Amino acid sequence: MALNIPGLVSLSVFFMLTLAIGIWASWKSKKEQQNRNPTEMAIVGGRNITVFIGLFTATATWVGGAYINGTAEIVYLPSKGLLWVQAPVGFALSLVIGGFFFVNPMRSKNYVTVMDPLQETYGNVMGSLLFIPPLLGEVFWFAAILASLGATMRVILDIGGSLAIIISACTVILYTLLGGLYSVAYTDVIQLVFITLSLWVCIPFALVNSATESIYYTATHQSYQDPWMGKIEQQYLGRWLDDFFYLVLGSIPWQTYFQRVLSAASPGQARLISYLSALGCFLMAIPSVLIGAVAASTDWNQTSYGLPSPLERGESAMILPLVLHYLCPAYISVAGLGAIAAASMSSADSALLSASSMFAHNIYRKILRKKATETEVLWAMRTSTLVFGAGAASLAFYSSSVYDLWFLSGELVYALLFPQLCCALFAPSTNTYGSAAGFLVGLLLRLLTFTVLLTLGTIIAVSYLAAVLFQRNLLPRRWDVCNIMGTTSTLIPLQQMEKQIGSPTVAPEENCD
Repeated sequence: MALNIPGLVSLSVFFMLTLAIGIWASWKSKKEQQNRNPTEMAIVGGRNITVFIGLFTATATWVGGAYINGTAEIVYLPSKGLLWVQAPVGFALSLVIGGFFFVNPMRSKNYVTVMDPLQETYGNVMGSLLFIPPLLGEVFWFAAILASLGATMRVILDIGGSLAIIISACTVILYTLLGGLYSVAYTDVIQLVFITLSLWVCIPFALVNSATESIYYTATHQSYQDPWMGKIEQQYLGRWLDDFFYLVLGSIPWQTYFQRVLSAASPGQARLISYLSALGCFLMAIPSVLIGAVAASTDWNQTSYGLPSPLERGESAMILPLVLHYLCPAYISVAGLGAIAAASMSSADSALLSASSMFAHNIYRKILRKKATETEVLWAMRTSTLVFGAGAASLAFYSSSVYDLWFLSGELVYALLFPQLCCALFAPSTNTYGSAAGFLVGLLLRLLTFTVLLTLGTIIAVSYLAAVLFQRNLLPRRWDVCNIMGTTSTLIPLQQMEKQIGSPTVAPEENCD
């Protein structure tokens, strides 16, 4: 296959447009920064992001390259099918739950990152330990996105994946460095528009291709492979439920989400952004579902791709770009590539900004340099952006292993961070001993289905036990190395703790502002 010159030119224009918008947004950020805290401007946009921009950036953050590629792949796989496409519903429910339960308590104390309540409740040392899983998750996620984009460009443009990785990484790092959240949010707008228009333009051509049978028929009837509707067999129901809860609950304790709701102008707007972006995530899965159905309904021997099929060649993960390339005209497949590039960059910049924000605010400012100036923290954020971005780009050359590492990190965030965040926000009687015990138990049992419940129960039970032992002098106060008896959050009367343990679903106080 020859180099696709028109595609390369079109993609170059898209990259330049994205970079130009990012630079413009950084200029806008500096203009509004004069009377605001520069660090908060970079991390949460000075808490001045409109509902419109917030909706686009929150939706684009979840609708990344893995989202649109993965959805199409699962629909295409004979062993999976549509009934195994959990991300659209899972992410939507995650955003609804986040908006309903988590926005008010996070906004009421003007937190800047998801790590703030954890450090406030359990201390800086425990907070720094809890920082490791999300940091690794964001870096590995960035690397996996770049690797996926490189593989896609190899299929459609016939250029080296390494070149695509380097160009994409440099573009994302540059505009994230310049404008922080403002640049990321405003570029998300154009990226989401590209994703929507490009994919919907491609779908009619794929549907009417002569090699493709009616997807309405193949949804429930055997054709070139099993029906793409799929089925959930009884022996896999437990795995289906485990994956579903992983998507719903495990998607909440990420800085990428809280960065959006904490940047809104008010708690009401933050909740609205969550609810609307939930709908947006669900709707954005429709094009990928249709493309996956088309792939499952295609006789690949009638295309220039030939036999064996993508499934037999082990190329199922690339089914979306393969459909765009072999079932659509060349100029249309280029539009589809723009959608994939836009989706990849919209998630990559969010991951990079999240990692650097947490490092600068929670590690550098609160642990390494407690007396650091705002300018110093800002430079720490910029430096970490460069370091994390370069590290992720280097890892992207090892695509398969990077994806496995990201999945492991995501599991750790789900199993370890979600229970810790719930306890920090809704069970303030928990303490560092319980947090550490929960972290250890969750880490050891992360592969079990009920890891999250075990971690949650361990945090509350050990926190209560530690408080009882010290408050009733069953253990000497000098053994309180975590100093829980000297913090206000753990000096709650035992009767109140017992009440909380008996009724763990204590509702957070309503935000007054």
